[in-house]
Amino acid sequence: MSHAPPALPLDPAPPTTAVVDAGTDVDHEAWSGVHRGPLRAGEWVRLVDQKGRKHNFALEPGKRFFSNRGHLEHDDLIGREEGFAVPSSAGGEYLVFRPLLSEFVVSMPRGAAVVYPKDAAQIVAMADIFPGCHVVEAGVGSGALTCSLLRAVGPRGRVSSFERREDFADVARRNVTQFFGGDHPAWQLTLGDLSEALPASGEQCDRVILDMLAPWECLDAAAQALRPGGIVCAYVATTTQLSRFVETVRLHGGFTEPKAWESLVRDWHVEGLAVRPDHKMIGHTAFLVTARRMAPGERPPRKTRRPAPGAYGPDYTGPRPAEVPEPADDVAGDLPAD
Repeated sequence: MSHAPPALPLDPAPPTTAVVDAGTDVDHEAWSGVHRGPLRAGEWVRLVDQKGRKHNFALEPGKRFFSNRGHLEHDDLIGREEGFAVPSSAGGEYLVFRPLLSEFVVSMPRGAAVVYPKDAAQIVAMADIFPGCHVVEAGVGSGALTCSLLRAVGPRGRVSSFERREDFADVARRNVTQFFGGDHPAWQLTLGDLSEALPASGEQCDRVILDMLAPWECLDAAAQALRPGGIVCAYVATTTQLSRFVETVRLHGGFTEPKAWESLVRDWHVEGLAVRPDHKMIGHTAFLVTARRMAPGERPPRKTRRPAPGAYGPDYTGPRPAEVPEPADDVAGDLPAD
């Protein structure tokens, strides 16, 4: 489904200094997915009980929410300002808020696994996604990262998503539309393979995000589409994928030295003097890799640091940097005689 961004003036009016009434809703043209004011029918809410258990559902007049702590009426929530506690019929108590984007994406219906908020935040920050940016995304999954990208580029930017699987594309479309309350004008979802569809389009972009099993297969297409100074970012789950992609970027020669990392999030338990790490944490979810596109015909300076001993030894079978020779067939070498 393709939606062209609306025509906007090149020189927008200067920002006003008027104070926005907190009770008025967020301007729909901002396409933020955020609402202010009383809860309304059709909106999603997030209930949290006394044990921290979470429930997400859309408000519908006349319906009831049921749990092991009884039920409560949707009509008792509609029309109230978010941020209140409500009792259930069996003595339970729930906090009621609209879900944040980070809360929505981990509870929404899934086709593929979602990009966790900690990784989406790293991608937006470290790939430098900016308002007005044109981002190409390969592997839309369930639409979690797409929501963060659309929030970051705004209605003046563009997110061009490519997905090979129609069932994943359908789930992502429903989730993104649900969060933003309509068809986002900056989003174009294409069913197909980026490695073929993007070169055929002839489009240029600022960022390419690769969330797929074999991102190295799309590197040539990404290089062709990226403007000089643009960024390619890969999201991979395993060390073998990480190694293959990094070495393919090095061998390509049209990117800066790739940077690879992961992020780990650990909550802390805080009660008086009982301050300690929590027993649970969001550990490894994926590795992230970024590299910047060189100008046409330019290559980055050759690395002066030698590889670690054995890094490209006889057991290594992946892509090999041009300056690293193939290992000798007889790895035993010329051993000294007795």
